[in-house]
Amino acid sequence: MCTSEVPPAHRDRLVPASGVIAVLAVLGVFADYVHPFEPKQVLWLPAVVGQILAFLAFLRAARTATLPEPTRRFWRHLTYALGLVCVGITIQAFQLLFADDPVRQHTGPVMLAFCTAGVGAIMYALFRLPLGRQTPGELLRVFLDAGTVMVAAAVFIWHYVTRDALIHSDSSAVYTSLFVTVIALLAVFAVARFVLSSHLYVDSGALRLIAVGMLIGAVGPMFRGPLEAVDPFLVPDMATTPIVFFLASLAAVRQRAAGLASRRGSVTPPRRSFSLLPYAAVVAVDGLLIAVTVRHDADQPAVVIAAVLTTSLVVLRQLTALRDNNRLLRQLDHGATHDALTQLANRVLFHTRLQLALAGAADRPVAVALIDLDDFKEVNDTLGHEVGDLLLIGVANRLEGCLRAGDTVARLGGDEFVVVLDDADPAGADLAAERMMNALRQPVYADGHELPIRASIGIADGRTGDEPSVLLRHADIAMYAAKKLAGTAYLHYEPGMAANGTEHAHLGAELREAITGGQLFLLYQPIVSLDDGRIMGSEALVRWAHPTRGALAPDAFIPVAERTGLIVPLGRWVMRTAFAQLAEWIAEHGDAAPGVLNVNVSARDLREPGFADGVAALLNEHGLAADRIVLEITETMALEPGQSIINLHRLRALGVRVSLDDFGTGHSTLTLLHDCPIDEIKLDRTFTQAQVDGRPPVAAAVIHLAQALGLHAVAEGVETAEQAEQLLSLGYIAAQGYYFARPMPPAKFSELLRGPTSLMPTPEWQMTA
Repeated sequence: MCTSEVPPAHRDRLVPASGVIAVLAVLGVFADYVHPFEPKQVLWLPAVVGQILAFLAFLRAARTATLPEPTRRFWRHLTYALGLVCVGITIQAFQLLFADDPVRQHTGPVMLAFCTAGVGAIMYALFRLPLGRQTPGELLRVFLDAGTVMVAAAVFIWHYVTRDALIHSDSSAVYTSLFVTVIALLAVFAVARFVLSSHLYVDSGALRLIAVGMLIGAVGPMFRGPLEAVDPFLVPDMATTPIVFFLASLAAVRQRAAGLASRRGSVTPPRRSFSLLPYAAVVAVDGLLIAVTVRHDADQPAVVIAAVLTTSLVVLRQLTALRDNNRLLRQLDHGATHDALTQLANRVLFHTRLQLALAGAADRPVAVALIDLDDFKEVNDTLGHEVGDLLLIGVANRLEGCLRAGDTVARLGGDEFVVVLDDADPAGADLAAERMMNALRQPVYADGHELPIRASIGIADGRTGDEPSVLLRHADIAMYAAKKLAGTAYLHYEPGMAANGTEHAHLGAELREAITGGQLFLLYQPIVSLDDGRIMGSEALVRWAHPTRGALAPDAFIPVAERTGLIVPLGRWVMRTAFAQLAEWIAEHGDAAPGVLNVNVSARDLREPGFADGVAALLNEHGLAADRIVLEITETMALEPGQSIINLHRLRALGVRVSLDDFGTGHSTLTLLHDCPIDEIKLDRTFTQAQVDGRPPVAAAVIHLAQALGLHAVAEGVETAEQAEQLLSLGYIAAQGYYFARPMPPAKFSELLRGPTSLMPTPEWQMTA
């Protein structure tokens, strides 16, 4: 359904018309006050026309499709309320114009019934309106502010309306005035409360306009006395009612404009709730107090009581604000020195505590233990950051619960924790480390996941007077050394560790330059047929031509790449270079080119959301068929849920083949082979080279399993003719290893492709024959 554009307030015809009517009403009342004239119906005409325009404006706001349902409901209720008030005011005008005693007919029972129902509908609409989240202190201040405004309105109504009725001993007028006063004050309180609150669905400006309108309507009767003295038929409602309807129309149009801005994507920046209303109320009551004091009015005590009450409410409000501010300051102080997630000490507080411990006058030992969670990034990447946060919270609670009260446990950031062990010698630090290891031995249960914890702990032993930065650096070096041990482990810093730590850091910096500086190169090892030795494929193996250390094998720099995050750009370089080389071989050698090219993929690569798309782009770039690429993954990677499995399925959908490398050394299960999208398994060299004494070799079980599941099997690490013969007899058709050929540069591999078709070595008895 199409909706019309909502015009701005200055272009909506209802608003200017309502404004003109309000001005004419005020001018008419002023003219009649200066010089009474007839007919009086003319003075009531603006109120009748103004209420019709306001009703139309409210109805349009309630039907604006761009506004959310709670907002439309609010304006729909206001439309009903306005209809009731309009009926009441029309009845009041009729009674005043045709009554014998207009003074006694200002507020008849019928008019009171309709207006009271209208005010009740307004308050119902306000209380149905959802508010923003507020603290108890904020709510208390809102009620105190609204109460201050209500008390101020009450004293003005008392002084200018109810007191006159008491003076004239008109009991019915007194009761009517009191009833009207209570209704008006409740309305003022309700509107003030919502104006001062944080609201989600009603435009703040529109709500303020409604509040001002209701305040004018509530205090308007205070001018009844001066007007009646001139003309009994002249009442304040003739001027105040059109003004109220003008403000109401303006509020409705403003709300519709806010709905259009929201649809167009315009967002109003949040502002702190603050209003001058309660302070203006105090000033107004103080002004009234000065006036009655100068005139020596009889109701001076009532005004004094109101002044004291409003001032007390404002003072109480300020005290609550001061209390909340102090609590906020304490929270800010805590946040400045504590980690927001775990509530442990943060880096700032840790350094402060460490400096205090090392600055002690007495000579005593001080130890620092640095704890790093291994494989935490994998938890974040596979299970999500929410689960990772729960794991960090669980670890923090366990560390805090297993140490002495005087020890400081802090989170430095990420998955790194640190402990200041004051007055702890190496033996005491060992006890603390053992307690931490025991605390982390049990898995953490987070969001339905059982998460085992593996941590590396580095301990630096020091004494008072040592430099904090040196102690922390030593703990960091020891922690990285502990990572080389199996499972959760700890090590104390030793001087020899520093050289290794510096070497690793330097190697990481050099590796970054190597990736972009052309120092990396690929070697290719043939995958051959065990039956006839022909080349079936090739595996790409990365090497680093280090300027000073010579050619480095992957074991020397892959761990550094994984730790520094360089494994992703390294993997991209390998894949791009290998794909280009295969395309070159196909163009040069045709059918003699390797049938497939195996490329190793890291766990980090497989977790990249765009990894499969990147592989597809490289295939298109080099014009390669997807089934000529085999990506090798480890068993641990195949077990990872989340993005890794998604990428594996997307690769299979492209036609790329997936190989399970080093099969048998990890978490191999029948479920893994059945459920994971793999095409090939590569028997680890451990089983290829295993010596068996009369027992069926593991290699036999693996090939039978592969055949049953329809998987291609390749044996790695074949180094002797006996191993090759045994694998062939077991049913293997493909293998690779030094027995056939060592990894070689692309040019050397091209020579193989141009040479003999078989890489099967000639047996020694044939060479000597």
